[in-house]
Amino acid sequence: MTTPIPQCNPLAAYEANAEQIDAAIREVLSSGRYILGPHVASFEQAFSRWIGASHGLGLANGTDALEISLRALGIGEGCAVITTSMSAVATAVAIRKTGASPLFADIDEEHGLIDPTKVDALFDAETTPIRAIVPVHLYGRCVDMGTIMDIAIKRGVPVVEDCAQAHGARWAGRMAGTFGKIGTFSFYPTKNLGAIGDGGALVTNDQTLLERARLLREYGWKQRYVSETEGGNSRLDELQAAILEVKLARLEADNKARRGIAALYRLNISHPDVQVFRGDDEGHVYHQFVVRSASRDALQAYLATKGIGSLVHYPAAIHQQPAYSDKAYSPVSLPNTERWSETVLSLPMYPQMREEDAMRVIEAINTWVPSR
Repeated sequence: MTTPIPQCNPLAAYEANAEQIDAAIREVLSSGRYILGPHVASFEQAFSRWIGASHGLGLANGTDALEISLRALGIGEGCAVITTSMSAVATAVAIRKTGASPLFADIDEEHGLIDPTKVDALFDAETTPIRAIVPVHLYGRCVDMGTIMDIAIKRGVPVVEDCAQAHGARWAGRMAGTFGKIGTFSFYPTKNLGAIGDGGALVTNDQTLLERARLLREYGWKQRYVSETEGGNSRLDELQAAILEVKLARLEADNKARRGIAALYRLNISHPDVQVFRGDDEGHVYHQFVVRSASRDALQAYLATKGIGSLVHYPAAIHQQPAYSDKAYSPVSLPNTERWSETVLSLPMYPQMREEDAMRVIEAINTWVPSR
């Protein structure tokens, strides 16, 4: 029987680091210190240094990282935050948890990322005060951050980068997460840098913002049991921090392996009904390898018959989902976003994937016969 090929494989990521991860877990367990101890502090330093930022703050998950970042910037009730509807719903969840409203800009047709020209136009069209821009570096590829930052400076608003799918991605040679006031990350197990459970972080060069975020992370405490402000509970635990530090040491190699798989796909997929993006992939870390097809659902079903996993990121854009279908969130039409949600498909992609499995995926796609 042919071995199935999963779309992602967090177990393989553990097995590739099992000896070091098991040792790190044993060390934490035997220490008796499980919350906000030396491993969290060490990982915060290592991760922010790797990104190229001055400060890092470990948090419970990526959604909290984005919410806390916006709160640290004073974003709240009565504010609008521009972002993309082609993202995990967590982006909108974080904005709404501050009391602000997401305002969706359309994406560019070529890469599925927020279109800076549409961002700029919203400032002239919207009456609710726009207080921030949240570009999402989707699928492992950076948004055009040069243009986004020009718009932010012109409009006088901060940028918070959603880097949940972009650990190590670069724009013009510079790491995702270092352009805006704050960069936010998720360490969900399937991410390029994934925990064995939930986890998140923010990075910043601004000491004042770091301290505000630190208060928000744990009940507003400067002194234990004394709240200086209304905070919450969003602590990265010691076990996850220790695991993440092990995996951070090989993240560059893992991202290189992802690029190798992507190169095979890009060079060899040749089906006329499957669109592959063959342009420059400088800085791309391929959290996902996406293709597009007008017969996406049929292609996905066919791949499943061949034991090949795939996922749709995302079958409904955020503004199309019942909880976020209020027209106030998308005052302009989002035709590119809606076309992407109907046609996009994520192929198997993880750094431990074997070349022969990638070639199996390619062969299956190239021999697919769509029904007409």
